[in-house]
Amino acid sequence: MHDSFVDYVQISVKGGDGGSGCVSFRREKHVPHGGPDGGDGGKGGDVWLEVDPKMATLLDIKFHSHIRATRGQHGKGKNMSGHSGDDRVVYVPMGTIVSDETGPLIDLTTGGQRFLAAAGGIGGPGNQHYPTPTNQAPRKVKEGAPGEERRLILELKLIADAGLVGLPNAGKSTLLKTLTHATPRIAPYPFTTIHPNLGMMEIDGDRSITLADIPGLIEGASRGVGLGDRFLRHIERTGLLIHLIAPDNRILTEEGVDEESAEIGAQMALDAYHLVRQELAAYSEKILLKPEIVVLTKIDLLPEHVQKTFQNAFRSEKIEPILLSSHTGEGTEALKEAIVNHLEKLRGHNQQTSEPQAVAISRGHPFE
Repeated sequence: MHDSFVDYVQISVKGGDGGSGCVSFRREKHVPHGGPDGGDGGKGGDVWLEVDPKMATLLDIKFHSHIRATRGQHGKGKNMSGHSGDDRVVYVPMGTIVSDETGPLIDLTTGGQRFLAAAGGIGGPGNQHYPTPTNQAPRKVKEGAPGEERRLILELKLIADAGLVGLPNAGKSTLLKTLTHATPRIAPYPFTTIHPNLGMMEIDGDRSITLADIPGLIEGASRGVGLGDRFLRHIERTGLLIHLIAPDNRILTEEGVDEESAEIGAQMALDAYHLVRQELAAYSEKILLKPEIVVLTKIDLLPEHVQKTFQNAFRSEKIEPILLSSHTGEGTEALKEAIVNHLEKLRGHNQQTSEPQAVAISRGHPFE
């Protein structure tokens, strides 16, 4: 079975060839001196890439990677030009970067945005254009120009306001389902999520925030271990990181968690936090410059005194975590408020500095 999420494809595109001009001469009753009346060839069709905001994957293009527009028709007599070839429009998701062998060409981030991937060839002129005083019956025409042909790389980087990151089984998919209407696959084992999921968190009737659940990272992900760095590119477009850390199952027992185990568990949670940060930095130092909300998840599994031990461990490194349980709903409203506040500050900072926004939202931005 094919993976339904595809974020990288190579395609071959070709514009339609132009039609050739026609050799023809006017032949009418009672008109003794008919001249050349060969029509021009029609222009070949263009190949366009167009953004469809409803799309979330390059899957369809993966299985139709050779894209051709139709050629223009040849010219005809009586100065009739051939019909132009039909354009071919290929729809792509928002956040698609188009590149060729020379490097990136365009970043398609706006719904309805278009890019001319391959131009059709112009039609050749018919012999109506070539009579001279010494040659009143030219047989000269030109063939249509060939359509442009090229190979392109399409790379999708999801556009989201905030990205959920963390180790496998940190509770990202469950939280996404809790905060949004998304229905990601959820199971009590690592690597349940094997591709990014998007969800819309409603703020009020007019505003919503896009959240992206990025598949779990492990040590060495930036070097290709586990799911590797395949999905790290999707974090680049998020304006805010929501870093989830869950208690290690090894400290959880039916007898409860003693103080020593609580201290060990808190240190393991800190280690998990730093491991993910190291993998993000190995991919791109710029990611670490993004604002971050740290969330300690699955706190319903921990007694209150153990929750404080975890909380104090992070506070010792000047990190104020949000305690959250997707199961009971505790901390959910606090997280929503923190997300909104961070994104409002981010938008205000971008407006003041006149720098490009970290989140390239083209439509439906929650704070516009």
